[in-house]
Amino acid sequence: MRKLLLSSLGIFTMLSSPAQAQIPASTENDAVFSDFAFGTGEKLSELKIHYTSLGTPKRDKDGNITNAVMILHGTGGTGKQFFQPQFANELFGPGQVLDTARYFIILPDNIGHGQSSKPSDGLRMAFPKYDYDDMVTAQYRLVTENLGIKKLKLILGTSMGCMHGFVWATRYPDAVEKLAPFACLPVEIAGQNRMWRKLSMEAIKTDPAWQGGNYTTPPMAGLRTAASLSIIAGANPLALQAQYPTRDAAEKYLEEAFQRTVFRNDANDIIYQLDSSRTYNPWPHLEKIRTPMLWINSADDFINPFNYGITEQAMKRMPTAKFILIPASPETKGHGTHTWAKFWKDDLARLLAQ
Repeated sequence: MRKLLLSSLGIFTMLSSPAQAQIPASTENDAVFSDFAFGTGEKLSELKIHYTSLGTPKRDKDGNITNAVMILHGTGGTGKQFFQPQFANELFGPGQVLDTARYFIILPDNIGHGQSSKPSDGLRMAFPKYDYDDMVTAQYRLVTENLGIKKLKLILGTSMGCMHGFVWATRYPDAVEKLAPFACLPVEIAGQNRMWRKLSMEAIKTDPAWQGGNYTTPPMAGLRTAASLSIIAGANPLALQAQYPTRDAAEKYLEEAFQRTVFRNDANDIIYQLDSSRTYNPWPHLEKIRTPMLWINSADDFINPFNYGITEQAMKRMPTAKFILIPASPETKGHGTHTWAKFWKDDLARLLAQ
């Protein structure tokens, strides 16, 4: 089955997007790493990382690439999710913040996603149990070994990519000049956040059609439940009430949402994607972060609620970071606000101008 090109967590973003994106010329390539070792001790004889690039590398007098920007997608997404018009049309054009005439932009499909190595390629549940550390290791090797980049100008990450940004900040602080993590918290995935992920995984695993991952037909009951939880987790209740103020309107929209997402997911890929956050926890290492950082969350984000007090504690430990909370409104997109550049592109421009 075809996989989602866009994150299921961004389902409401997808359905309300403008009609067309203005995409600059792009190039697609694969980086292949032999005998890739995972944190669990498992190995994959060949790990493929697919990536799309925009723009042209520029080099200094010593031959070092000086204009590389990497943009990291969320759970279930791919690098091409950033071709959505609410992102690409606001950032990549002439004179815009990430003008592709100025920057060399790298959009990887992370492990388990898109056209990179993933369970649905054939190994199913025997695929190595990757986590965020493994995904960041592959990103680092893509940048340094495959592309020959010593230092990135910027890493911008959304949702899972936001969390990857925090991992980069603590593991590879000298490999990136500036960070822009959007829509996450720098703490272990616990509480409600872990619960909805676990419920989604268990819904698939307890569907008799799943058969331990060796299904012959997709476990639709489990997939439908997982999609239901993603819809709730990714939504902005204020906007949904304004846009769908009657029962009939809400239910019609919901069915359309299911039709556009449920039948495009691979069940085993979803389980791995959701579980890959299980070891994420940069909290003990925040003092290591010395890279200038623009950290943005939105007040209508169900997945990362603003009133936990976590951001206030974290900011005391990260003197080079600036935190912005986007107020909730009928125009914001819940968790998916991270992909709507109109809400934060001016702040990103200020970060790059520092």
